[in-house]
Amino acid sequence: MVQAITLVVLTLVTFSIGYLGYSRYLSQFVELDDSRETPAHKYEDGQEYVPAKKPVLLGHHYSSIAGGAPIVGPITATVVWGWVPAFLWVAIGNPLFGAVHDFMSLSASMRHEGKSIGYIIGEYVGDRGKNMILWFAFLTIILVAAVFALVIAVVFNAYPQAATASLVYIALALVFGVYLYQLNLPFLPGTVAFVTMVFAGVWVGAQFPIALVPGDYPAGTMVLFAEGFLPPVLGSANIAMWIPVVLIYGFVASVLPVWVLLQPRDFLTSSLLYAGVGGTLLAVIVGTLTGAGQQLTVNVPAYAGFWGGALVDTRLPLFPILFVTIACGTISGFHSLVSSGTTAKQLDKETDARTIGYGGMLGEGLLATVAIVTVAVYAQVPAGGGIGLALPNFATGGGLILNIGFGIPESLAAPFMGLVLVSFLLTSTDTAIRLGRYMLEEIVGTPETQVQEVAANRYVNAGLQVAPAYVLVASGRWADLWPLFGGANQTLAALALLVATIWLANWDDSKQLISTGAPMALMLAVTTTALLYLAFYQNLYQKFLNDAWMAEATTVAMASSAVQIVIALVLVGLALSLAYMGISNVRKARSTGPAVADGGEPSDD
Repeated sequence: MVQAITLVVLTLVTFSIGYLGYSRYLSQFVELDDSRETPAHKYEDGQEYVPAKKPVLLGHHYSSIAGGAPIVGPITATVVWGWVPAFLWVAIGNPLFGAVHDFMSLSASMRHEGKSIGYIIGEYVGDRGKNMILWFAFLTIILVAAVFALVIAVVFNAYPQAATASLVYIALALVFGVYLYQLNLPFLPGTVAFVTMVFAGVWVGAQFPIALVPGDYPAGTMVLFAEGFLPPVLGSANIAMWIPVVLIYGFVASVLPVWVLLQPRDFLTSSLLYAGVGGTLLAVIVGTLTGAGQQLTVNVPAYAGFWGGALVDTRLPLFPILFVTIACGTISGFHSLVSSGTTAKQLDKETDARTIGYGGMLGEGLLATVAIVTVAVYAQVPAGGGIGLALPNFATGGGLILNIGFGIPESLAAPFMGLVLVSFLLTSTDTAIRLGRYMLEEIVGTPETQVQEVAANRYVNAGLQVAPAYVLVASGRWADLWPLFGGANQTLAALALLVATIWLANWDDSKQLISTGAPMALMLAVTTTALLYLAFYQNLYQKFLNDAWMAEATTVAMASSAVQIVIALVLVGLALSLAYMGISNVRKARSTGPAVADGGEPSDD
């Protein structure tokens, strides 16, 4: 039997090589220079452009990108196709694809006033290309909000202790924001005090778990409502009730100034991430060295077949669906929105981009590895629950590992790992909606009509994301929604790499384009294939052309499938059009010479 320690060591080796070698080369390649003024200092406004200390900004960036997807995706892929294909794509693909993507997105935005990838591509191919990629990103963000709200609800249902602990942690983040930015009190003592209170919140959650409606919960769970008033999701009324609560939270958090909740909460979240990821990895090592690690063996198949194993409720082909399923564990277009949306506006020094961009993505890869290990050593899917209800295995498996390695009672360790998962999901959800605000505001530009003024309103455009997200998640199936999200997200990653390639080509005709161009081409081919598969085979052929399905399908189910087909085809059309425009621009730049000076704004020549 393969030991969990083997997966941990191999990941640490490939990631160390990537950071010590490849990231250093990329830093020199884009000519990071601390003598340049970053957008955070140049445009400081106390709202969006706010210089942040590297540990604080790393906490925000890390927790924003390392949301639920690098946990959910690898768990899903491991259960469906086996641990070998899932692990190899994370261990090798992350330093060569994902970390390059994140670093280049952050660097490009930093050199373009902290603007989004949409703004950057617009500088080189025009407003049509800009609006196309912004609409692509906006649609992707709606899918992000939908699937993350669903996963948070699933975990809250499985671990009511995590629900209570999450409320404590959000309240502490609000107070920490006042402590840091309004009272200007010392950073280090405050960090120690508030991080300690966050971990104490896990104990509070264990003592006072909460649920919204009656169900099968741990003893002592406080139920807030006598019954649910929404149709069950994944067979649970409690999950259905938590989904709108999470989306409302995302709406509120996304319209607040970054200092109120986003920065302090993400910093506190990073402490959970470091403890959860680092603690689990260390527990595997300690457990192995002490002999207790004999229990930490991989209990899922190495390879479960091209169409997936018996643990799943839907047959899915390894190619191309594996890549869009693992999603953020290896490469994620959502990260380009974070890098060019909030992180670039808070970067204190240019050289911080290496640690935050490239290093942050490697940290996400470690989280993905932990997810693979937790589900591999536990390997249980609830009977009849399918992959959707297998997601809490991260908490259960992580609790088992912490118990074996450090002797922490599983009654505390499992809820703690549940809080780790949920805290990342919460940060990703409201960060995504905030980024969607930026996308729509850039599409509108300077409002000239009443309609544009309304669309540019931060409350309205946040609502324009939350409402369709709820419709998607309330009516769709997990097996449909997650691959669709992954396909959109990975295609956006290919487009972000295209933007970086365009920037480099227009900067200096001696710049090599392989580091960004090769992963861009591969990801574009894989993801457009996946979206077409989901549209034509999984939805059109298996549903609308299937008499048995049509005879039983509800109006809501048919509407959901129709919306998914439309979204997939629109995304493919936008992606191929943008690829054509971008590649044409690169060819022109190579033939006519560079169009920007020092890697920054386009010149007037």
